[in-house]
Amino acid sequence: MPIISTQAEHLTVLNLFTTDAPDKQDTLIQEMTKIVQAAAYEGWMSSTVHSGVDAPGTANLIQWRSGEDLEKRYAGEEFKHRTLPVFGEITTSIRLLQNEIAYTLTHPSLGGVLEVSPDRDDYTAITVYGVAQENQAELIDALGPAQAGITDAPGFRSLAVFKGLRARGVDGAFVVRYEQWDSKQSYDAHLALPKDKWPSGRQKAEARIQAVATSVDSNTYRVVLTRAAG
Repeated sequence: MPIISTQAEHLTVLNLFTTDAPDKQDTLIQEMTKIVQAAAYEGWMSSTVHSGVDAPGTANLIQWRSGEDLEKRYAGEEFKHRTLPVFGEITTSIRLLQNEIAYTLTHPSLGGVLEVSPDRDDYTAITVYGVAQENQAELIDALGPAQAGITDAPGFRSLAVFKGLRARGVDGAFVVRYEQWDSKQSYDAHLALPKDKWPSGRQKAEARIQAVATSVDSNTYRVVLTRAAG
């Protein structure tokens, strides 16, 4: 199963699709499943499809050997003349984000391993932050190392911060936060906790995030499919 790790030397791609109706989300998942099950692209390592929960949409976490291999896929006739047109008909937005893993944190019970799999019951939150290029490192630190105290939050499982490298469908620099929780209830309770009850570390980290983030967009997901090369 795919592992998110700062030790990985491959490229991590996160493709985010939004749509305006649950039935279109079902169609998105069907189309993505066809692509993932048939994938045999040079340099492709794995794909993990996520189904939107709070809002209709999907996320596909893809591991590629290199950016060069991904660009070959983008330049292919199938991608340009079938994949993009099909998704364009059923989505309201498409963001293709290329990243490197900047930071990971797991609950002690996971032994430092951040695994992504439909065999787990993770409730996953993915948040994309816009940021000025000169503030990207500050935002990564505030979203990652400054969040160390989150391991004490009930239901927390893992946190990963992706450093945005380049993207289609996003203007400017960005950072992605990928979180795993044991349930929707735990995640919602963490978000809803009154600020006067936040630990001091969370208060400082959130202040830093608000100071530099220029936009915030989030959705929650369940993993429904994963497949790896070989």
